[in-house]
Amino acid sequence: MIIKPRVRGFVCVTAHPEGCAAHVHEWINHVKAAGPIKNGPRKVLVIGASTGYGLASRIAAAFGSKAATLGIFFERPSEEGRPATPGWYNSIAFTQAARAAGLYARNLNGDAFSGEIKQQALDAIRTDLGQVDLVVYSLASPRRTHPKTGAVHKSVLKPVGAPYTNKTVDTDKGIVSDVTIEPATEAEFTDTVAVMGGEDWEMWMNALSEGKLLAPGAQSVAYSYIGPDVTWPIYKNGTIGLAKNDLERAGKNIDSLLKLNGGGRAFISVNKALVTQASSAIPIVPLYISILYKVMKAAGTHEGCIEQIQRLFATHMYNGRTPKFDEAGRVRIDDWEMRPEIQDAVRDIWPRITTENLAAETDIAGYRTEFLKLFGFDLPGVNYEADTEPHRPML
Repeated sequence: MIIKPRVRGFVCVTAHPEGCAAHVHEWINHVKAAGPIKNGPRKVLVIGASTGYGLASRIAAAFGSKAATLGIFFERPSEEGRPATPGWYNSIAFTQAARAAGLYARNLNGDAFSGEIKQQALDAIRTDLGQVDLVVYSLASPRRTHPKTGAVHKSVLKPVGAPYTNKTVDTDKGIVSDVTIEPATEAEFTDTVAVMGGEDWEMWMNALSEGKLLAPGAQSVAYSYIGPDVTWPIYKNGTIGLAKNDLERAGKNIDSLLKLNGGGRAFISVNKALVTQASSAIPIVPLYISILYKVMKAAGTHEGCIEQIQRLFATHMYNGRTPKFDEAGRVRIDDWEMRPEIQDAVRDIWPRITTENLAAETDIAGYRTEFLKLFGFDLPGVNYEADTEPHRPML
C-alpha cells in the first residue's frame, strides 16, 4: 500500500516503515560519527525503548559502546489496511541494524507496568545476559493498570489549583489562539502520579535487585523536564510535573539501593524540550518549542533526542566522566535550553506571536518536519509514492 501521513490533532495515525527505518539510521549514524563511548554500558535494559529518548538511549548504548540491549515497549502491529505504530517499525529497524553489527538485541512487546512483562524481562536477562549494568526508564503512557490492585489509572495534562490561560498553536493548521485549561481534580492528580510517577521504576529496580540481575556498579536513569516559567502551570507545577516529582522521590530510593550494589547510582536527567509524541499532546508546549527551535538554531545550540542522549552518555556517565548534578541531585542536559540569553529571546518573541506572523517569528516549519519524522515521514531518500509492505513481523 502507499502510506501517506494522516494527522489528527496532535497525533499522526499512520506510520511509514521505510521512513521509520531511515530515521533510526539517521540516529545510528550520528552516534557512530560522534565516536566510541569509552567504558560505556555493556548490557542494557531500556524500558520504553521504541521512540523518543528511550530509543535514543538504546541506539547510543548499542552503537556508541557495542552494548547488548533488551528493549521493552508496547506497540501495535499492522492490521488489515492499517500500518503499525512508528515504534513497531523503529524497533524492527534498530534490531536489524544491531544484529547486522553483531550486537545482541532482543525485544519484548507488552505492558511494561504488568507483572507478566517484568517476569519475561527478568527471565531474558537471566538466560541471555546474566546481569545488566544500565537500566533506562523512559515510559510515556496515558494509562496504567496497577499490577497489584488491578485499578486502571489515567493520566491528565492539567494545571493544579486554578485554571490556566495562555497562547497555544494548532500545529497542523497554524492557528494561534488562547486556551484555558481547567484544573485537575484530586482524583486526576492521584491517577497521573500513579501513571507517570516513580512507583513502577521502583518496582522494576527492586525486582532486578531481588533477582540478583544488577551488575556491581550498575546505573539507572529516568528522564524528566522542567522548562521555563511560561510552561510551568501546565508542566512543572501541573499534574505531569508533580508526577515527575514522585519520579525524583523514587530516584533517590533507587540510588540508595544501587549504592549498596557495588557503588552504583540512579538519577534523573532533565532533558531539553523536543518534539515527541508526548510533548505534542501538551497545550502551550508546541508553541514554546517552535519558538525555542528558532532561537537555538540561530545560536547553533539546537539538539534533538539523539544528540541529547549521546551527550549525556559521553559527558556525564561514561568516557571516564561522572555526572554533574544540580542542587536537587539532577543531571541537566537542558542546560543549553535554559541559558539566560536563550530564554530571554523566547520571552521577547512569545507575546507578539499571532497566526499571521507564526511562520516568520517561530520555527513552526521545523516543528512540523520533526513531528512527521516521528512517524517516518518527510525523511530524505524515501520514496513515499512507492508501494510498501506495512505488515512487518517483530524481530
